[in-house]
Amino acid sequence: MQNTAFHAVPPTGMIRQLRPSDLPLFREHLLRLDAESRRDRFNGFTDDTFVSTYADRCFADGTTVIGYVEDGAVLGAAELHERPEEDIPTGEIAFSVERALQHRGIGRMLFKRLILNALGLGYYRLLVTTHPENEAMKALARKFGAELTFEAGEAVGVIKLDAAMAAPLLQHAQAAAMEQPRL
Repeated sequence: MQNTAFHAVPPTGMIRQLRPSDLPLFREHLLRLDAESRRDRFNGFTDDTFVSTYADRCFADGTTVIGYVEDGAVLGAAELHERPEEDIPTGEIAFSVERALQHRGIGRMLFKRLILNALGLGYYRLLVTTHPENEAMKALARKFGAELTFEAGEAVGVIKLDAAMAAPLLQHAQAAAMEQPRL
């Protein structure tokens, strides 16, 4: 049973794009994921070597990585991978939030920021793939308009992007930015 008092505590960190110098923090985040969260993120079993190599590849190939950063640690991440083989500008997205912070709205905040980045980069659609049991990811994708189908044992979703999506997301982002601490 989940501790509802814990989940009621709002996150205190910051959502921001990760810089190349944040690669070690991103890698550490992925390596800290428990077995179920890692399975949810990568759609199957992965060992530490795979995860480390994957993190390095994300920063080497230009993947956009948005992080939830709290106390100098990346505790959640959203990734936007370009799919250049598609006929129209398309990105594939992936999310991970560490177990202790799940169900606190961090995935939703990461999703909003990632959609804004995708719109800014000129993408027309986003693809999301997860295993059929990942109810949290499927629900989150549906909140942002994903049409899910099931193919080869996976849930596959497509989110069609348009400028109308940007206005409410920008308002939310501006309000959140006003709450961020100034250095």
